Amino acid sequence: MSQPTPAGGKAVNSPARVLTASLVGTTIEFFDFYVYATAAVLVFPALFFPQGNDTAALLASFATFSIAFFARPFGALVFGHYGDKIGRKVTLIAALLTMGISTVIIGLLPTYDQIGLAAPLLLALCRFGQGFGLGGEWGGAVLLATENAPPGKKSWYGMFPQLGAPVGLFLSSGFFWLLLHYISTEDFMSWGWRLPFLASVLLIAIGLWVRLAITETPEFAEALKKKQAVKVPALEVFRNFKLSLFLGTFVALVTFVLFYICTAWLLSYNTKTLGMPLVDALLLQIYGSVIFGISIVIAGKLGDWMGRYIFLILVTLAIAVFSFFLAPLMTQGMTKLYIFVTIGMLLMGQTYGVIGAALAAPFPPAVRYTGSSLTFNFASIFGASLAPYAATWLQANHGMESVGYYLLASAVITLVCIIATGRKAV
Repeated sequence: MSQPTPAGGKAVNSPARVLTASLVGTTIEFFDFYVYATAAVLVFPALFFPQGNDTAALLASFATFSIAFFARPFGALVFGHYGDKIGRKVTLIAALLTMGISTVIIGLLPTYDQIGLAAPLLLALCRFGQGFGLGGEWGGAVLLATENAPPGKKSWYGMFPQLGAPVGLFLSSGFFWLLLHYISTEDFMSWGWRLPFLASVLLIAIGLWVRLAITETPEFAEALKKKQAVKVPALEVFRNFKLSLFLGTFVALVTFVLFYICTAWLLSYNTKTLGMPLVDALLLQIYGSVIFGISIVIAGKLGDWMGRYIFLILVTLAIAVFSFFLAPLMTQGMTKLYIFVTIGMLLMGQTYGVIGAALAAPFPPAVRYTGSSLTFNFASIFGASLAPYAATWLQANHGMESVGYYLLASAVITLVCIIATGRKAV
């Protein structure tokens, strides 16, 4: 176990311990989150909703998927409040347990055939719990890393909690791929789909073991020493940091839209529209998670070397250009799909790798947990919650080009807000 932070505010946590704790925690949280996203395409439409219209069932499943994104700001408010009042460590443990328990319960839920309409209602409630927990997890994990970072390395340290997203995606997709590869489709739909949710018990135990071994961040400890804590951090954010909150929300918009187009929507399109075998669709997603992770690591270095402001502008411009190639690449043929995933997840890693440090930058330590968490999770509402549903509806009603225009519009909004935020605030 670590010793308490000394009065001088110097960290006694080693860099390896800090970065491992931030990475392991977000890996577990995102594993839980993406297990649901995958099941929302492969399992839930058939098991938790009335049958008769496959598209309607899929859209209903995506609707429950989106609930978590609306829950995340509430989690950010509650966990952010305590994270800014009593500390990052205890709050992160509570967020991890909230997310993990919700995930395990999903693995135990009865289906629509067993209890009728109560099944999707219970599923929606658990999905709310997932979002509530993740809403408190992300900001604390980023601060655990960045508030322990030495000068000139905030992007690099801030990259580690972001790396939990591709690792969690890899593990969740890999788990489903193994199940589909080694058990029959009938067994998978009967009981196999529950195993990734129930496996969260083991991951929770690992996460708790790692996080109980860390101490408070030096920046927050120094803020407490100087009595800089505020009574209600959320009120302080809405009173004095409204512009940072607004601009930061849309600075992260295209990050979320791009990611969920390249993952949840693409998985649905490949399996439902193109008729791709599930194992092949998941293998494509596993490949994308590897590209995503490598790109995040590169972004952590480039963000510190180039500066996050210029770096984010360049990456956002690249995403805008990529949007024009979305429709031509989304045609039948695995080669084009792999090119699409390679470019999309490469760009995704570049923007996601530095967005954590960028969103935390405008807020002082006393309200940073609340401010950065609210910003990130408001962005998830406008970007992530609607992306799979919107892309499915646009493609079905207006063709594949409209999905590219949707991504382009998101990139333009993000670019304007990055420029409006300014170099010093990013």
